[in-house]
Amino acid sequence: MNAIQPDAGRSPKVALPASIRLLSYNIQMGVDTASYKDYFTKGWKHLLPHRARIHNLNRIAALLRGFDMVSLQEVDAGSLRSGFVDITEYLAHRAAFPHWYRQVNRNIGPIARHSNGFLSRFAPAQVDHYKLPAAPGRGAMVIRFGTHARAFTLCCAHLALGRRGRERQLDFLSEVLADFPHLVVMGDLNADCRAPEIRRFIARTGLREPACDQPTFPSWRPVRKIDHILVSETLTAVESKVLDYSFSDHLPVYLTLALPEIARSSGRATEKTDSALSASTL
Repeated sequence: MNAIQPDAGRSPKVALPASIRLLSYNIQMGVDTASYKDYFTKGWKHLLPHRARIHNLNRIAALLRGFDMVSLQEVDAGSLRSGFVDITEYLAHRAAFPHWYRQVNRNIGPIARHSNGFLSRFAPAQVDHYKLPAAPGRGAMVIRFGTHARAFTLCCAHLALGRRGRERQLDFLSEVLADFPHLVVMGDLNADCRAPEIRRFIARTGLREPACDQPTFPSWRPVRKIDHILVSETLTAVESKVLDYSFSDHLPVYLTLALPEIARSSGRATEKTDSALSASTL
């Protein structure tokens, strides 16, 4: 399990506002895709560095500045293909986020370091990260903004392409997230919210999908909703929308969320980089 480090010192206290703006975005390594043929003509950009990547990342960072917490999928933690730029760190600095975390899920040394990322304007109390079962290179981060039982909790995930893999991963996450009453799950779940495995996960966790009818993929002509922000019934979704910001093959989805007072209370910050439950999946 790779350690997750923030780019700045943690504040000893957590204090969340009454309303926060969340964003989930699969950025496809900063590779812009405008048609299916681009997967072939621009496929080399997933393997080698190129000048346009930084330009696209800067445009993505401009979007991220408007949000409080951001879940990123398909980032690189610094390898040949990204020009040895840690993309999560780069976007955190560029968009002025004081707290950032990365999760390397597939490390191919200098060639590629496939990762998830999380950016926050508020210091978490605890960060756990899990390797997901059933498919290699998939992971989830669980971020808590308080140490008490009813603290606001986020799970950021990138699930498998195959249905059976997703079923096992969602069953695993259902157990991990069972005791969090004020919960958000966001990321690229690679399935529509009407898919049986997603419906089962929603039923088991008591979550709901505020924007099920807004597709996110492919970005140039979206027909599938595979990027999600799911929220507990205890939380109020003020506004949820898919943004027309196509610097990837996915569109980003955002949510403005109202938090109850109990979920916003502070706690002392610690970081936990592994657990018995996550170790059982290695």
